[in-house]
Amino acid sequence: MSVKHPPKPRLCIFVIAYYAEETLKSVLERIPEEIFQRYHCEILVVDDASEDRTYAIGREWKTAHPEKHMTVLRNAYNQGYGGNQKVGYTYAINEGFDYVAMVHGDGQYAPEQLPRLLQPLLIGEADAVFGSRMMTWTGALKGGMPLYKYVGNRILTTAQNALLGSKLSEFHSGYRVYSTKALAQIAYKINSNDFHFDTEIIIQLLNAKLRIVELPIPTYYGDEISRVNGMKYAKDVMVATTQNALHRLGVLFQRRFDPLPSEDHGNEHYDLKLGYASSHQFAIDAVPEGARVMDIGAGPGGIAQQLKQKGCDVAVVDRYAPKHAPDGIKVVLQDLDEPPHFDVSDYKYLLMLDVIEHLKSPEAFLATLRTQFTHEPKTLVLTTPNIAFIVQRGMLLLGQFNYGKAGILDQTHTRLFTFASLRRLLRDAGYRIKEVRGVPAPFPKVFGNGVLGQGLLKLNELGLKVSKTLFAYQIFVVAESTPDVDFVLADTRDRSVEKAARSEHDAKPARAHGRARSRSNAAQS
Repeated sequence: MSVKHPPKPRLCIFVIAYYAEETLKSVLERIPEEIFQRYHCEILVVDDASEDRTYAIGREWKTAHPEKHMTVLRNAYNQGYGGNQKVGYTYAINEGFDYVAMVHGDGQYAPEQLPRLLQPLLIGEADAVFGSRMMTWTGALKGGMPLYKYVGNRILTTAQNALLGSKLSEFHSGYRVYSTKALAQIAYKINSNDFHFDTEIIIQLLNAKLRIVELPIPTYYGDEISRVNGMKYAKDVMVATTQNALHRLGVLFQRRFDPLPSEDHGNEHYDLKLGYASSHQFAIDAVPEGARVMDIGAGPGGIAQQLKQKGCDVAVVDRYAPKHAPDGIKVVLQDLDEPPHFDVSDYKYLLMLDVIEHLKSPEAFLATLRTQFTHEPKTLVLTTPNIAFIVQRGMLLLGQFNYGKAGILDQTHTRLFTFASLRRLLRDAGYRIKEVRGVPAPFPKVFGNGVLGQGLLKLNELGLKVSKTLFAYQIFVVAESTPDVDFVLADTRDRSVEKAARSEHDAKPARAHGRARSRSNAAQS
């Protein structure tokens, strides 16, 4: 009985080449033979419109090695370093490869390291593996990296880690191996065609929560020609990294930094902001232990989990079933753009956290909800983005009004509010406003809860003391309900009838006593 072996993974070795006539043959010769034994392997050489013999040398090597599966392409027009990567990665995805390894045709990165770099992908521990020259402090310098490049690499990597909340040893190595499934989840096709493509693809992997593993590689600097303008590259890298920080904050949407849509995850992308000054933390703190709470627009159910830990009796309402809601709570599925069919009478606290901006008509929703209120007030805890946030004002001044998947200009937001317009909405809906606070931007969520995230948060909180309208990222309100006039009229009628009946009942003995007294007086006369 023959033993069936699992199929070999399919690997595309993508040799990115530009004016590489002196080094390409050597690079191809140095690809370890074990690679061809462990993988169904194809070598893809893409010459980026070089005007030397790079393409011809690739074709000659293919002819001389018919045992190797190889494709040699030449771009008719120069695509740039990033543009050429797009060609290679798209080829690997379209041809059904499992992995794609980028090897530079100038020999700067050792092909001999491929088996080791591929291993984390092969055993399922990574979605991308980067060869790092900076995992040892002196290795890069010993390998010939110029001091100015070494220092610049360290400075840029430190700044990028701070802005991205990452811990990579190097952002600027070009030795990379990717899972094609990972590449298919990010918008690499709309990245820059320039050298900072490498930074943008790291940002995309981090935003998609894909796993990056770094492994140390030797550094080799020969007499190859550097085509990178160092100052322009540094500027482009920091601009892209800063844009992503603003993108994560929801104030400057960058489509390329959003993971590509897959299946509809409903409300799964709304995660909690806890442990620092945030709308979620304020809301949880506003609800006393043991309270009866209805969370309207509950999202995945994280708030319900926190309230359950406070001993609260919780019900949740949302269009989608909350995947993270604790057991034993009441769940109501409802599109909040439809008239409410849930009953709030048993709940003292009503939460509407980042809900009203999603509604087509917040006025109609609040008016319909009000029909359930009585003279016993309910406490409404509500949050919504502040469209007058200083960053949004600045972007509008620059002609930018960019909707995205999250933040103030979330694509699902239909109504946006300032402090004044929100007060007016709630007053018209019959609420007595008890507290209004400005909420700072969620810097710890974007930059991590370290020195940078906490420092920016404290700075934002200082700004709030100067002006809530300018420096509040969100608006936090606590208000008490009052019944609508139809309830008041009906209640007044009922109470008046009851009072009249009691008065009539109380008056009967008095009238009887009065008649008896009159008869007694008449008899005495």
